[in-house]
Amino acid sequence: MKRVHRKIFRLNERIAALESEIAGTRAELEYHRSINDDAQRDAAVGNYIDREEAGATAADVARFERALADLDARLGDLVHKRDELLDRLD
Repeated sequence: MKRVHRKIFRLNERIAALESEIAGTRAELEYHRSINDDAQRDAAVGNYIDREEAGATAADVARFERALADLDARLGDLVHKRDELLDRLD
């Protein structure tokens, strides 16, 4: 098997693992968004503790959104590398 083929197979494995990680991160982000929605509603009618909790949950959502954006960028890079290697095969 050619070296290029081995690289493509390794990239495919990394892409599959990253796609799985992205799916898990997306699910967790949706969970945190749901919690954040509840916390924001509670903060609108609640006290300072509710507002602190709303700030913390909003920070969690932002953190997961950044993580998802980073994972998507890494996936894009891997797909691009794989596509370049596939073009070499032609």
